[in-house]
Amino acid sequence: MNKVILMGRLTRDPEVRYSAGDNSQAVANFTLAVDRRFKRDGEQTADFLRCVSFGRQAEFVERYLHQGSKVVVEGRIQTGSYTNREGQKVYTTDIIVENIEFAESKAASDSYQASRSQQTQRGPAPAASSFDDAGGADGLDGFMNIPDGIEEELPFN
Repeated sequence: MNKVILMGRLTRDPEVRYSAGDNSQAVANFTLAVDRRFKRDGEQTADFLRCVSFGRQAEFVERYLHQGSKVVVEGRIQTGSYTNREGQKVYTTDIIVENIEFAESKAASDSYQASRSQQTQRGPAPAASSFDDAGGADGLDGFMNIPDGIEEELPFN
């Protein structure tokens, strides 16, 4: 079974193109930043996954999603390869989106966007990620932040 469910934020506005021909179909490409649950020194704190949606779903993506939108994506992993202009073989991994849903309210999204634009106006963000260890954005998702070291207290760890 090839099934993946991801929650993350769009890294930039989606790119939408329309196929040629009589039955023109929308194709939306976007990258989803998915926080890693555990962080190790020197490693990145998120994975950046390319997603592709088609048809009416791609039109939905074009209309309602933008950079910073927090979504849940359900789909499948598809790998492929091609030869670039320099003659080198390039391998690809994409998430083919079967379902997409908003992962936060419009108010939370607007609040997140406002805080991101204030950070941009103030200058570069601090070295730490704006996402906390619980996967939320500075507590804006309505969930309590889990304190450090709590994992040792859990019986099923």
